[in-house]
Amino acid sequence: MNAPMPASVAASNIPDSRGINLFAADPYAAPMLQLYLPPDLHAHLLPTFDELGGLAGGSLDELADIADKHPPTLSVRTRDGRDQPVISKHPDYVQLEKVAYAKLGLAAMSHRPGVLGWPAPMPPAAKYALSHLFVQAEFGLCCPVSMTDSLARTLRRYGDDELVNKVLPQVTALDFDELRQGAMFMTEQAAGSDVSATETRAERAADGSWRLTGDKWFCSNPDAGFAMVLARSEAKAGLGGVSLFLLPRDLPDGGHNHYRILRLKDKLGTRSMASGEIRLEGAFAWLVGERGRGFQQMADMINNSRLSNGMRAAGLMRRALTEAVYVARHRRAFGSRLVDMPLMQRQLLKMLVPTEQARSIMFQTAAALERADQGDEASRSLVRILTPLIKFRACRDARKVTGDAMEVRGGCGYIEEWVEPRLLRDAHLGSIWEGTSNIVALDVLRAIERNGCLPVLREHVRRLLTEGRACPPELAPLQEEVLDKAFSLAEHAARGRHAELARQAASALYNALTLAALRWEAAHEGLETRGAIADLVLRHRLAPRDPCAPDAAGPELDALRALVF
Repeated sequence: MNAPMPASVAASNIPDSRGINLFAADPYAAPMLQLYLPPDLHAHLLPTFDELGGLAGGSLDELADIADKHPPTLSVRTRDGRDQPVISKHPDYVQLEKVAYAKLGLAAMSHRPGVLGWPAPMPPAAKYALSHLFVQAEFGLCCPVSMTDSLARTLRRYGDDELVNKVLPQVTALDFDELRQGAMFMTEQAAGSDVSATETRAERAADGSWRLTGDKWFCSNPDAGFAMVLARSEAKAGLGGVSLFLLPRDLPDGGHNHYRILRLKDKLGTRSMASGEIRLEGAFAWLVGERGRGFQQMADMINNSRLSNGMRAAGLMRRALTEAVYVARHRRAFGSRLVDMPLMQRQLLKMLVPTEQARSIMFQTAAALERADQGDEASRSLVRILTPLIKFRACRDARKVTGDAMEVRGGCGYIEEWVEPRLLRDAHLGSIWEGTSNIVALDVLRAIERNGCLPVLREHVRRLLTEGRACPPELAPLQEEVLDKAFSLAEHAARGRHAELARQAASALYNALTLAALRWEAAHEGLETRGAIADLVLRHRLAPRDPCAPDAAGPELDALRALVF
């Protein structure tokens, strides 16, 4: 009978990255921060990023794994028979909440000073960079964090002063016990993405307050302290009859508002975070903004959430790639490390390209959002089109990259003890919530047709290329040709109302913008190799290709070998 193999020997070829610093393991993380953050803020936040990188690769990842395996539960009545919906969250999820909301202030940092010791509200780039790192450990919680942040933004923009002064301090509190999280209750069974078919009713009570009645079909973070809700307040069909309301969980007298959580959803991913169905039964709410313009006002919150979806997809891809590279470097097969095998190198490069495209457009959109909030009209147009672009393409790419990472780990990658199954399940959310791929691709065409965003985007691409590292001379004619084709296709699809071309046009614009951003980044210290990634975007995502022609990575592989492998 054979003696059992010692545990140290049995596990020697099963690479386990638990405990690595996800910030330090990411070769682009530090130089990208230095490029996109103001120098003083960069210096101030660098220790936080290093600390968070260690937590994300260690204790936060452990908490996230346990929270994913122990979803929240719903109790609808007290033991003495009173209706009182209570969602019980696993203690490890609550610990994650405390880190995100209180320690890091991710939902508050855009709206108040004092977060992480900084004396002013932070720019979007800081928030999205921190969130990009946090999401590599825990994805599900980032949905409530985003909605809380987005609710605060929409309330500040459209709410009256009295309501803003009452609610904003609660949703931006850094004391976890004082915090009231945010949510967005929009989706209905009959309507789905067609908000004009909203059936929930809003009626004015004798005392002047508003009461909401109806069912909301998909409500994430359903026990949030406040939720933005769309309801039909006017005797008009379509969007003109829909207004925006702020629904508090608790009434002024301390009792629970008049709505019930009917059940929680059994979801494929984001299992750590509760999503449910809600029945509004004359629930008290405040009107936000102008009556009959609810969707236009809610669009600000939706777009902010869409941008967050794109950021989260970028973070998922980065974690997936980090895991794949770690496995390839530390696992041996057929006498070699996986990472030394040419085909594995090619596969890792194919994961690297969409991962870094997503990070580039995340930072580009964050920078444009900061300028737009300061009153720059061109940047406002740029944000209008970049938001659906990142939501569309990055979220779709994340599904493939996370699946490829699972394959790199092999059989273990299919086992729930490892992170890859969670990454893959969570990745599918981005292409559905806040608008499916078709919806957001069509929104790209609307941004072109109704908002005139295409010339602004083209000028932005031109500026990035002018200021960036030059395209290799042998590729320059091809680059000029395919960029012209990308913008011509988008113009044709939008002006000719060719809805069937929306996804193709959106992908072309996404690749054009990210190619230019990568070249611009490559002109800065520590980011030179992003020029090689831009070459890969050009040759593999924009240029016409013969699927039967031999196609080696060539010079790009040589340029990126030391960095990735």
